[in-house]
Amino acid sequence: MRERDYDVVIIGSGAAGGTVAKELGPLVGDGRRVAVLEWGPRLKEEEYTGRELDMTSKLYFDSGGTLTKDRAMTLAYGRAYGGSTVVYTGTSLTMPEEVVDRWGVPGLDFADLDRRARKYLEENSVHLLPEEDHNDNNRLFVRGCSELGYRVEQFPINVKGCRGSGLCNLGCPNQAKQGTHRVQLPAAEAAGVEVITNCRVTRLGERECVAVVEDPGFGEPSSWEPGEYLVRAKVVVVCAGGVVNSPSLLLQFGLGERLPNLGRYLTLHPALILVGEHERPISNFEGHPKSFYCDEFWESHGFLLETCMYFPFVTSKNLIGFGADHSALMHAFPRLQMILVLALDEALADNRVVLGGDGRPVVDYTLTPAVLDALHQSMIESSRVFFAAGATRVHAPAGRSFFVERADRDRLEEAIPRDNVKPGKISVTGAHLMGGCRMGNDASDSVTDSWGRVHGVPWLFVADSSLFPRCSEVNPYLTVMALADRVAEGLRNNTGELLA
Repeated sequence: MRERDYDVVIIGSGAAGGTVAKELGPLVGDGRRVAVLEWGPRLKEEEYTGRELDMTSKLYFDSGGTLTKDRAMTLAYGRAYGGSTVVYTGTSLTMPEEVVDRWGVPGLDFADLDRRARKYLEENSVHLLPEEDHNDNNRLFVRGCSELGYRVEQFPINVKGCRGSGLCNLGCPNQAKQGTHRVQLPAAEAAGVEVITNCRVTRLGERECVAVVEDPGFGEPSSWEPGEYLVRAKVVVVCAGGVVNSPSLLLQFGLGERLPNLGRYLTLHPALILVGEHERPISNFEGHPKSFYCDEFWESHGFLLETCMYFPFVTSKNLIGFGADHSALMHAFPRLQMILVLALDEALADNRVVLGGDGRPVVDYTLTPAVLDALHQSMIESSRVFFAAGATRVHAPAGRSFFVERADRDRLEEAIPRDNVKPGKISVTGAHLMGGCRMGNDASDSVTDSWGRVHGVPWLFVADSSLFPRCSEVNPYLTVMALADRVAEGLRNNTGELLA
């Protein structure tokens, strides 16, 4: 086994790991060695092909099809230089003050978190797209919501020089999306931080970890030769591997008994992809796929509506049923309007990451009646939006028939019964993975303090969305970066103490 020695080791290079790496760059100038260990590849620019199956296999864990333990949900999260920031749409919202208040984390102040988030609004070129860059899918959403009197807001997004390829979820082929792979990681490397790709951390030890470097057959070669490595961290290890991998590493390290909440209180923003068919083609293959959202039902029914545009395979697997109707709707793909629903799920102790018999992480998550109620109501309200925008028919996963026709728009509760909203019967995806290493007071109620330090383990920190004590209620990207910024500041300010 080869050996490597650093002062700081960061596991993961996404919104959290990339941010921590960039913010710790000044330590390299002071003589410290900082490394980022990233499981996924760093793709060459020509490898961003835009082909759905090709890109999902290269940029996502399990090709975007990780299943929960009960197989009722799929989870999609990235594995690449830049993590999930490579494959998300770039939506960048600051978390509302009332949500931070609901989190109730001692020492976590809204003003501080908001200030840090706004730092990354500027650093990652976040702005509103001009109206002329909105495609028909987004315009129809605005039209339908406005017709019904529903509130609509525009998403700020982190793009620079967007050409409207619509391939955000497959990795932008035009270098427009300003994720950590375009901003923070290059800055960190320029400062002397080492980023090692194709490097899977298999085990955490006392101020060290074991990692395996493999050649996946694509992307830039890793800076380390293939093989097994013992990587020592003189000062700290920062876990930024995401909601599935960070808790599982801590569990493998044996912290489960000392920290009874480790892996628990998982939230996923359970999501549905809904489609409405129009008579004419709409520009759903071009332009940014996610420009608007509607929070009309956020407080009353616990869900958000967002514009989206997904690709043929993802769309087809979210349709319920088989045969002629399914085929007809897929043949109508150029005429489909799409809406993404996000349900706001409660943080429950029994929703958690556990270790399977083979030592690998398993997501044990159950859709609650409250979430199923929200998903049911979201199908009804989305159908109203589709029809108000001019759709001729809608596919609702819980519908009595494959299509809900326009003639049924005044009796949607009957056409889409609550009894049909059942786990396994509808296709639900975890849109935003959060929790598992929640922040809080002490080991009795949480895993880390408000600066990401693991209770009782002074050299171990967590910096990703597993820190969330409950769901963010909005797209969490900026909040992850803000929390990672706090973790990095704490490390910079306390390096001497941590070395003692």
